[in-house]
Amino acid sequence: MVGASRRRGISTTAIHEGEEDGTDIIQPIYQTAIFKHPEGRMIRGRELKYSREDNPTVHLLEEKMAALEGGEDCLAFSSGMAAISTLFLSMVSKGDVVLTSKEIYGATLILFRSLEKFGIKVKTALNGNVARSIDENTKLVFVESITNPTLRVPDFPELIKVCKDHGATLVVDNTFATPINFRPLESGADYVIESATKYLGGHNDVIAGVLVGPKRGIDAAWEWRRNLGGSLDPFAAYLVIRGLKTLKLRVEDQNRKAQTIAERLEGHNKVKRVHYPGLKSSDYFRVATKLMRGFGGVISFEVGDGRKALRLLSSVDLIKTAPSLGGAETLITHPVSSSHKNISPVERKELGIKDGLLRLSVGLEETEDIIEDLENGLRKI
Repeated sequence: MVGASRRRGISTTAIHEGEEDGTDIIQPIYQTAIFKHPEGRMIRGRELKYSREDNPTVHLLEEKMAALEGGEDCLAFSSGMAAISTLFLSMVSKGDVVLTSKEIYGATLILFRSLEKFGIKVKTALNGNVARSIDENTKLVFVESITNPTLRVPDFPELIKVCKDHGATLVVDNTFATPINFRPLESGADYVIESATKYLGGHNDVIAGVLVGPKRGIDAAWEWRRNLGGSLDPFAAYLVIRGLKTLKLRVEDQNRKAQTIAERLEGHNKVKRVHYPGLKSSDYFRVATKLMRGFGGVISFEVGDGRKALRLLSSVDLIKTAPSLGGAETLITHPVSSSHKNISPVERKELGIKDGLLRLSVGLEETEDIIEDLENGLRKI
């Protein structure tokens, strides 16, 4: 049953939820496009016939994620962006008003704005102004639990209350926090989305996304997923399932490493500013401490201008330069030339994304090795 093991520990849930009784310790991969039909296996009360609609391996991942996020049901997708776009299309129609924080992943913001051509009105606001921008016309509100790349944390109690008061649906992208650090549905959000490419998969070797929420809404999104074709491949689902088994160990280790590295960077004479909600100097320390079990494995820091930022990128050795996060390898990226390249300079300035801003995804290497590599890079700027 989806989401049945609520009282089990999170690692126990990740390992055992949805597993079938039998002789197999590791569940088989159903690497097949078709199934015997009719009178075959059932998933969600529907007969299994074609993997674009449902697949047992993909459904096992969905059962695990529903339980981990505390939701009624889950759908897995070919990417996090496929999860976002499918939910969006399943929920809104011409004339509806959607409100999103401007401080979300650049591709998500561009997607929302591009859908205005279908007659959907998209309003944007800075994170701190989202709650006061909600009114009786707002159909859907979209935020991130920890924003990319400036690592700001919304005041969720206020945001959830205002959404409830106005009947707006709240969707939270929980990719940076993961269900280890924060479970938005428990706080009152309606849907959770995660890019499973990141911490859930955890090894930089799979592209996937998940959507968790109420069964009625998931059923509606299932129809859109079937027709849009954004279903997850079964082998990719297997890789995410494998990653979930070590999710808690990895995230808690990355939480600790990131805290230590953020504190060291904050005291470095070539670092202008560090963005990390676990630092007492952060404007979001209070709300993050109240809401979250950990502050995540991503740190952003400023080194001056863009020339210095790119110089550091070319000077690190152990740390790899790549625009992703959440894997075993420590990665560094320059948001102005990657995730927010297609956002205008004026808007980047408003969002606090400066030319000298770098985003570091802390991996599983030894903390001192990561720090030594950063310090070597900083010396060269």
